Amino acid sequence: MNDHYLKSNNLMGIGYMRVLLVEDDERIFDFVQRGLKAEGYAVEVARTGQEAITLGTEGQFQAIVLDLGLPDLNGQQVCERLRENGIDTPILMLTARDTIQDKVSGLRSGADDYMTKPFAFEELLARIEVLMRRRGGDVKPEVKELQIADLVLNGETHEVRRGETPIDLTPKEFALLECFMRVPGKVLSRTRILEQVWGYSADPLTNVVDVYIRQLRRKIDDDYELKLLKTVRGFGYKLDAS
Repeated sequence: MNDHYLKSNNLMGIGYMRVLLVEDDERIFDFVQRGLKAEGYAVEVARTGQEAITLGTEGQFQAIVLDLGLPDLNGQQVCERLRENGIDTPILMLTARDTIQDKVSGLRSGADDYMTKPFAFEELLARIEVLMRRRGGDVKPEVKELQIADLVLNGETHEVRRGETPIDLTPKEFALLECFMRVPGKVLSRTRILEQVWGYSADPLTNVVDVYIRQLRRKIDDDYELKLLKTVRGFGYKLDAS
């Protein structure tokens, strides 16, 4: 195992918290995702119950924000399946239903907390922090440096460098690179990239991802022997040092 592989799988000096947001309402999805990212959280998104079960089971999350009304399975079914799979990640359930029985049913399905819509983002954030604190997590997400090989991204100063050479990126290029660097070696589809960088409402037929990939590759790879940004034909892109 070479040094490049070791570095690509070690997020240097990182203290960020990963949150899985399960929501199919575009307005709420965008509102919550933007707010959590602004607070320094890394946000992964699922818009169906089945996707939530897959991501929630495979991923390492510090909290799950789960909408009750989903297009396939409901939030209670998702919660029950996650608990059956041995996932003990704190789950905050969101719903427009506010009866006592609804709340009891949600909590009995395995949720740790229950919040009705509409809600203030500040309260949502506080509840997430409380859930993390109960599980002994660090509730102060501090995005510091991500590093893959000699490529370094600083989430606090928004500086990027390769070795000792600074790289000037636009805000969208920075967001795209950060999206890759949070999951080194993982293949991200164009749809996933659109959701994470441009938001749910982005046109799935647009070629904006390919355009920005070319721009980013030109800046971080073209002048270096070791190429980090890889195309996985038929699937998407990944960032690794192998």
